[in-house]
Amino acid sequence: MDDVSRDAVTRVIRAMSENLGERITIDDMARTAMFSKFHFSRIFLRVTGISPGRFLSALRLQEAKRLLLTTSTTVADISHTVGYNSIGTFSSRFRSSVGVSPTEYRQLGGFPPPLPEVATPGPGRGHIHGRVWTPPSCRPQRIVIGVFADRVAQGCPVRHVTVDGAGAFTIDGVPDGTWHVLAHTADLTDPIPLSYVAALGPLDIRHDVPVRTTDLWLRPRSLFDPPVLLAQLDEPMWVRGTWAPGRTEDAVLPGA
Repeated sequence: MDDVSRDAVTRVIRAMSENLGERITIDDMARTAMFSKFHFSRIFLRVTGISPGRFLSALRLQEAKRLLLTTSTTVADISHTVGYNSIGTFSSRFRSSVGVSPTEYRQLGGFPPPLPEVATPGPGRGHIHGRVWTPPSCRPQRIVIGVFADRVAQGCPVRHVTVDGAGAFTIDGVPDGTWHVLAHTADLTDPIPLSYVAALGPLDIRHDVPVRTTDLWLRPRSLFDPPVLLAQLDEPMWVRGTWAPGRTEDAVLPGA
Protein backbone atom coordinates (compact mmCIF):
# COMPACT_ATOMS: atom_id res chain seq x y z
CA MET A 1 0.00 0.00 0.00
CA ASP A 2 1.56 3.31 -1.07
CA ASP A 3 1.61 6.35 1.19
CA VAL A 4 -0.70 8.37 -1.08
CA SER A 5 -3.44 5.73 -0.90
CA ARG A 6 -2.95 5.28 2.83
CA ASP A 7 -3.16 9.02 3.49
CA ALA A 8 -6.26 9.39 1.31
CA VAL A 9 -8.12 6.57 3.05
CA THR A 10 -7.02 7.90 6.45
CA ARG A 11 -8.49 11.32 5.64
CA VAL A 12 -11.77 9.77 4.57
CA ILE A 13 -12.14 7.47 7.59
CA ARG A 14 -11.43 10.36 9.96
CA ALA A 15 -13.90 12.58 8.11
CA MET A 16 -16.50 9.81 8.38
CA SER A 17 -15.89 9.46 12.12
CA GLU A 18 -16.27 13.19 12.69
CA ASN A 19 -19.51 13.49 10.68
CA LEU A 20 -21.48 10.32 11.41
CA GLY A 21 -24.75 12.21 11.75
CA GLU A 22 -24.41 13.85 8.35
CA ARG A 23 -25.38 12.56 4.93
CA ILE A 24 -22.10 11.41 3.40
CA THR A 25 -22.04 10.38 -0.26
CA ILE A 26 -19.38 8.62 -2.28
CA ASP A 27 -18.77 11.93 -4.04
CA ASP A 28 -18.08 13.59 -0.67
CA MET A 29 -15.61 10.85 0.22
CA ALA A 30 -13.87 11.06 -3.15
CA ARG A 31 -13.44 14.84 -2.77
CA THR A 32 -11.90 14.32 0.66
CA ALA A 33 -9.57 11.69 -0.80
CA MET A 34 -8.82 13.95 -3.80
CA PHE A 35 -9.45 11.15 -6.29
CA SER A 36 -12.15 10.35 -8.79
CA LYS A 37 -14.90 8.38 -7.10
CA PHE A 38 -14.14 5.28 -9.18
CA HIS A 39 -10.45 5.30 -8.31
CA PHE A 40 -11.24 6.14 -4.70
CA SER A 41 -13.66 3.22 -4.38
CA ARG A 42 -11.00 0.85 -5.70
CA ILE A 43 -8.25 1.99 -3.35
CA PHE A 44 -10.60 2.07 -0.35
CA LEU A 45 -11.60 -1.53 -1.02
CA ARG A 46 -7.96 -2.53 -1.45
CA VAL A 47 -6.90 -0.85 1.81
CA THR A 48 -9.80 -1.88 4.07
CA GLY A 49 -11.26 -4.97 2.43
CA ILE A 50 -14.78 -3.49 2.18
CA SER A 51 -16.55 -0.68 0.34
CA PRO A 52 -16.65 2.89 1.69
CA GLY A 53 -20.39 2.60 2.32
CA ARG A 54 -20.01 -0.60 4.35
CA PHE A 55 -17.22 0.97 6.38
CA LEU A 56 -19.33 4.05 7.12
CA SER A 57 -22.25 1.89 8.22
CA ALA A 58 -19.98 -0.08 10.55
CA LEU A 59 -18.58 3.14 12.06
CA ARG A 60 -22.09 4.38 12.73
CA LEU A 61 -23.11 1.21 14.53
CA GLN A 62 -19.86 1.17 16.50
CA GLU A 63 -20.56 4.71 17.70
CA ALA A 64 -24.13 3.73 18.57
CA LYS A 65 -22.78 0.92 20.77
CA ARG A 66 -20.51 3.39 22.55
CA LEU A 67 -23.32 5.87 23.15
CA LEU A 68 -25.67 3.18 24.43
CA LEU A 69 -23.18 2.17 27.11
CA THR A 70 -21.65 5.49 28.07
CA THR A 71 -24.62 7.89 27.95
CA SER A 72 -28.29 8.00 28.92
CA THR A 73 -29.28 9.33 25.49
CA THR A 74 -32.46 7.74 24.15
CA VAL A 75 -32.28 5.13 21.42
CA ALA A 76 -34.19 7.46 19.11
CA ASP A 77 -31.71 10.29 19.65
CA ILE A 78 -28.76 7.95 19.22
CA SER A 79 -30.17 6.73 15.92
CA HIS A 80 -30.29 10.33 14.64
CA THR A 81 -26.85 11.12 16.07
CA VAL A 82 -25.28 8.35 14.00
CA GLY A 83 -27.06 9.24 10.80
CA TYR A 84 -30.32 7.25 10.71
CA ASN A 85 -33.57 9.03 9.86
CA SER A 86 -35.69 6.06 10.94
CA ILE A 87 -35.41 4.47 14.37
CA GLY A 88 -36.96 1.33 12.90
CA THR A 89 -34.24 1.03 10.29
CA PHE A 90 -31.58 1.73 12.90
CA SER A 91 -32.92 -0.85 15.34
CA SER A 92 -33.23 -3.50 12.62
CA ARG A 93 -29.71 -2.85 11.34
CA PHE A 94 -28.31 -2.83 14.87
CA ARG A 95 -29.91 -6.16 15.79
CA SER A 96 -28.82 -7.90 12.58
CA SER A 97 -25.24 -6.66 12.98
CA VAL A 98 -24.67 -6.64 16.75
CA GLY A 99 -26.87 -9.62 17.62
CA VAL A 100 -29.24 -7.89 20.05
CA SER A 101 -31.49 -4.83 19.90
CA PRO A 102 -30.15 -1.42 21.02
CA THR A 103 -32.29 -1.56 24.18
CA GLU A 104 -31.09 -5.10 25.01
CA TYR A 105 -27.49 -4.10 24.41
CA ARG A 106 -27.84 -1.25 26.90
CA GLN A 107 -29.72 -3.36 29.46
CA LEU A 108 -27.08 -6.10 29.24
CA GLY A 109 -24.32 -3.55 29.80
CA GLY A 110 -22.36 -4.94 26.86
CA PHE A 111 -22.49 -8.50 28.21
CA PRO A 112 -24.63 -10.38 25.68
CA PRO A 113 -25.32 -14.12 25.92
CA PRO A 114 -22.50 -16.35 24.63
CA LEU A 115 -22.44 -17.21 20.95
CA PRO A 116 -24.82 -20.13 20.35
CA GLU A 117 -23.34 -23.57 20.04
CA VAL A 118 -23.06 -24.72 16.45
CA ALA A 119 -24.82 -27.80 15.16
CA THR A 120 -23.10 -31.12 14.71
CA PRO A 121 -21.31 -31.23 11.33
CA GLY A 122 -23.32 -32.95 8.64
CA PRO A 123 -22.75 -34.16 5.09
CA GLY A 124 -21.70 -31.59 2.54
CA ARG A 125 -19.68 -29.52 5.00
CA GLY A 126 -15.99 -28.74 5.05
CA HIS A 127 -13.51 -27.73 7.67
CA ILE A 128 -10.83 -25.11 8.26
CA HIS A 129 -7.77 -25.86 10.30
CA GLY A 130 -4.56 -24.04 11.08
CA ARG A 131 -2.79 -22.00 13.74
CA VAL A 132 -3.42 -18.61 15.27
CA TRP A 133 -0.35 -16.59 16.21
CA THR A 134 0.00 -13.66 18.60
CA PRO A 135 2.79 -11.07 18.81
CA PRO A 136 5.02 -11.22 21.91
CA SER A 137 3.31 -8.13 23.32
CA CYS A 138 -0.16 -9.73 23.25
CA ARG A 139 -1.33 -11.78 26.26
CA PRO A 140 -4.93 -12.73 25.41
CA GLN A 141 -7.27 -14.68 27.69
CA ARG A 142 -9.30 -16.04 24.80
CA ILE A 143 -9.43 -15.76 21.02
CA VAL A 144 -12.66 -16.02 19.04
CA ILE A 145 -12.27 -17.29 15.47
CA GLY A 146 -15.34 -17.08 13.27
CA VAL A 147 -16.36 -17.76 9.70
CA PHE A 148 -18.20 -14.76 8.22
CA ALA A 149 -19.64 -13.78 4.86
CA ASP A 150 -17.24 -10.86 4.46
CA ARG A 151 -14.63 -8.73 6.24
CA VAL A 152 -17.03 -7.33 8.84
CA ALA A 153 -17.50 -9.34 12.05
CA GLN A 154 -21.25 -8.86 12.31
CA GLY A 155 -24.23 -11.11 12.88
CA CYS A 156 -23.72 -14.66 14.03
CA PRO A 157 -20.78 -16.41 12.32
CA VAL A 158 -21.72 -19.49 10.33
CA ARG A 159 -19.21 -21.41 12.45
CA HIS A 160 -16.83 -20.41 15.23
CA VAL A 161 -14.41 -21.68 17.84
CA THR A 162 -12.96 -20.12 20.97
CA VAL A 163 -9.39 -20.92 21.96
CA ASP A 164 -7.48 -19.99 25.09
CA GLY A 165 -4.41 -18.66 23.32
CA ALA A 166 -2.11 -19.02 20.35
CA GLY A 167 -1.92 -22.45 18.77
CA ALA A 168 -3.81 -24.88 16.59
CA PHE A 169 -7.50 -24.56 15.83
CA THR A 170 -10.07 -26.45 13.78
CA ILE A 171 -13.47 -25.24 12.60
CA ASP A 172 -15.66 -28.14 11.47
CA GLY A 173 -18.96 -28.18 9.63
CA VAL A 174 -18.35 -25.14 7.42
CA PRO A 175 -20.99 -24.94 4.67
CA ASP A 176 -19.77 -24.95 1.10
CA GLY A 177 -19.22 -21.40 -0.07
CA THR A 178 -16.87 -18.43 -0.07
CA TRP A 179 -16.02 -17.20 3.43
CA HIS A 180 -13.77 -14.95 5.47
CA VAL A 181 -12.07 -16.18 8.63
CA LEU A 182 -11.84 -13.42 11.25
CA ALA A 183 -10.11 -13.67 14.63
CA HIS A 184 -10.45 -11.26 17.52
CA THR A 185 -9.07 -10.93 21.02
CA ALA A 186 -8.08 -8.32 23.59
CA ASP A 187 -5.05 -7.97 25.83
CA LEU A 188 -6.52 -7.39 29.28
CA THR A 189 -3.10 -6.80 30.87
CA ASP A 190 -3.12 -3.31 29.33
CA PRO A 191 -4.83 -0.64 31.51
CA ILE A 192 -6.91 0.19 28.41
CA PRO A 193 -7.39 -3.15 26.62
CA LEU A 194 -6.06 -3.17 23.08
CA SER A 195 -8.02 -5.04 20.43
CA TYR A 196 -6.16 -7.54 18.23
CA VAL A 197 -7.56 -8.81 14.94
CA ALA A 198 -6.68 -11.12 12.06
CA ALA A 199 -8.43 -11.73 8.76
CA LEU A 200 -8.07 -14.21 5.95
CA GLY A 201 -10.17 -14.55 2.85
CA PRO A 202 -12.03 -14.94 0.73
CA LEU A 203 -11.62 -18.72 1.07
CA ASP A 204 -13.52 -21.13 -1.16
CA ILE A 205 -14.63 -23.99 1.08
CA ARG A 206 -15.83 -27.21 -0.51
CA HIS A 207 -16.45 -30.35 1.50
CA ASP A 208 -14.80 -32.53 -1.15
CA VAL A 209 -11.68 -30.35 -1.56
CA PRO A 210 -8.88 -30.39 1.04
CA VAL A 211 -8.26 -27.03 2.72
CA ARG A 212 -4.69 -25.92 3.20
CA THR A 213 -3.47 -25.10 6.68
CA THR A 214 -4.61 -21.60 7.58
CA ASP A 215 -2.36 -19.23 9.52
CA LEU A 216 -3.93 -16.27 11.31
CA TRP A 217 -1.54 -13.60 12.60
CA LEU A 218 -3.16 -11.40 15.23
CA ARG A 219 -2.07 -7.74 15.27
CA PRO A 220 -3.33 -4.54 16.90
CA ARG A 221 -6.45 -3.30 15.17
CA SER A 222 -5.60 -0.41 12.86
CA LEU A 223 -7.57 2.56 11.59
CA PHE A 224 -8.10 0.65 8.35
CA ASP A 225 -9.74 -2.41 9.93
CA PRO A 226 -13.54 -2.43 9.83
CA PRO A 227 -15.09 -2.09 13.29
CA VAL A 228 -16.03 -5.33 15.03
CA LEU A 229 -19.80 -5.18 15.46
CA LEU A 230 -20.81 -8.55 16.89
CA ALA A 231 -21.59 -7.89 20.55
CA GLN A 232 -20.03 -11.08 21.89
CA LEU A 233 -16.64 -9.94 20.61
CA ASP A 234 -16.82 -6.87 22.87
CA GLU A 235 -16.99 -9.03 25.97
CA PRO A 236 -13.27 -9.00 26.83
CA MET A 237 -13.39 -5.21 26.91
CA TRP A 238 -15.91 -5.17 29.75
CA VAL A 239 -13.95 -7.33 32.19
CA ARG A 240 -12.42 -4.17 33.62
CA GLY A 241 -15.42 -1.99 32.93
CA THR A 242 -13.47 -0.13 30.25
CA TRP A 243 -14.91 0.87 26.89
CA ALA A 244 -12.25 0.39 24.25
CA PRO A 245 -13.58 -1.40 21.14
CA GLY A 246 -12.61 1.57 19.00
CA ARG A 247 -9.02 1.79 20.19
CA THR A 248 -6.63 1.35 17.28
CA GLU A 249 -2.97 1.55 16.50
CA ASP A 250 -2.90 3.94 13.56
CA ALA A 251 0.67 3.05 12.69
CA VAL A 252 -0.18 -0.61 12.10
CA LEU A 253 -1.21 -1.37 8.56
CA PRO A 254 -3.44 -4.29 7.54
CA GLY A 255 -1.33 -7.22 6.40
CA ALA A 256 1.81 -5.85 8.04
